[in-house]
Amino acid sequence: MALFVGTSGWQYEDWRGPLYRETPRRLWLEEYARHFATVENNNAFYRLPSAETFADWRRRTPEDFVMAVKASRYLTHLKRLHDPQEPVRRLCTAAEGLGPRLGPVLLQLPPTLRADATLLGDCLGCFPAGVRVAVEMRHASWWTPEIRTVLEHHRAALCWADREARPQSPLWRTADWGYLRFHAGLAHPAPRYGRQCLAHWADRIAAAWPDGAEVYVYFNNDLGGAAVLDATAFADLAARSGRTVTRTPHPIPARHP
Repeated sequence: MALFVGTSGWQYEDWRGPLYRETPRRLWLEEYARHFATVENNNAFYRLPSAETFADWRRRTPEDFVMAVKASRYLTHLKRLHDPQEPVRRLCTAAEGLGPRLGPVLLQLPPTLRADATLLGDCLGCFPAGVRVAVEMRHASWWTPEIRTVLEHHRAALCWADREARPQSPLWRTADWGYLRFHAGLAHPAPRYGRQCLAHWADRIAAAWPDGAEVYVYFNNDLGGAAVLDATAFADLAARSGRTVTRTPHPIPARHP
């Protein structure tokens, strides 16, 4: 069990300098997995890959690699959690191709979707027992005891999120595992995060979960390789504080124009 640290996606052209260097594009996943032990697949939000594609990703990554999957916007943004049975079944059937590489599924709700405990509970109830689900809620109406109880009942993690060095939700622990996303920091050059902000988040995780708990941390500030640099810095800070952290690249310099 460990603190899993990675990025949201791996297919970014401007990561050639910070991560891929001379690696051909067709081998970017293999190169990414050599440096990181986890990734959040956010492409699935826009178009659900086939089971064959998921199986191919399984074959191309090492045994200890974990891929979180962002649920399709068809479920979260078009259906807005209504009639979840078919989209959840389709997602889980395709993602089975990952086998043991499958990590949590992320439900990122639209910022205009107001709280509905019944909708949320029905959707979470459609996932198989072995699939862990994190929920990123983005409307203030969700912060009620009733919603927290629904998450706890389904052992679903409230996705903690940071934007511009500010938590975007209450820091509820609703499961024995956790999920954290970094969207954009305030350090220079944008959208980098400063070490003080990252250290605060490492402390928050340590206060909520013991070292043996699985906590997934993904950096979504991909521009200019910021996610790679910040994930590396965060992992270093967490390891220095005594956490068991999955692999990240050795300290690498920021790319200069």
